[in-house]
Amino acid sequence: MKVPLDDIAEPGTNARAVLEQIEPGRLPNHVAIIMDGNGRWATARKLPRVEGHRAGIHAVRQTIETAARLGIDVLTLYAFSTENWKRPRHEVLTLMGLLKEYINRELKTFLKHDLRFRPIGRIDQLDESVQRELARAVDATASCRGSLIQIALNYSGRQELTDAMRSAVREAAAGTLKPDEVDEAWIENHLTTHGQPDPDLMIRTSGEQRISNFLLWQLAYSEIYFAPVLWPDFNQEEFLKALLAFQRRERRFGGLPQTGSVFTPPKDKHGST
Repeated sequence: MKVPLDDIAEPGTNARAVLEQIEPGRLPNHVAIIMDGNGRWATARKLPRVEGHRAGIHAVRQTIETAARLGIDVLTLYAFSTENWKRPRHEVLTLMGLLKEYINRELKTFLKHDLRFRPIGRIDQLDESVQRELARAVDATASCRGSLIQIALNYSGRQELTDAMRSAVREAAAGTLKPDEVDEAWIENHLTTHGQPDPDLMIRTSGEQRISNFLLWQLAYSEIYFAPVLWPDFNQEEFLKALLAFQRRERRFGGLPQTGSVFTPPKDKHGST
């Protein structure tokens, strides 16, 4: 952990009790989160759905600050999928407005905590005013060396893979790529998350148990944790519970838990198994 326990969670709180069970040396390098349940949170309180999105901003702030203080290298938040354009126009416009408001208000906090900001997805299809705010945050935090905070906007895992395949076709047509050169490393290099570790842990709130077109390639061996609370109620304690659950699992990556003689499959000429 990057800071003392008292700087992460107050003594005597439930969050602190969970934090004290977490092993600092076994934290995930990359945590991805599907922030689900804003609308249902608002509906349960007889409020407009957009109020749920407003309430969710507090959960975003808590989660980012806790991840940064723990020293988690990468945090990826699924904020807006390509499918979300199907929502009512008013709700979409409000979401984009809240995004600009959030960036404008939180940029100083990002700089204070030395956090890098990066959006992933088809950003060029967003409104120009949103693109400008995103670019401003990227430029302002480019020299930061702390945690990387990624926001998935207008994002689709299938489209990301489609874009990688289109790159392969273009390079093959230009004569700069041979079929045998398309391996896992080549594909990873053409994803929006290239250069980053795959998520060790993926969290989805609201109790729904699906990955909804999120980081389809990258989640191949991620541990998945389904939090029972709606996103606005996903507080520091809930985040720490997810991290503790992650540490209590045994990650095998297709192998066996015990050590000993292990069969190593042959590699092709590119190093892939």
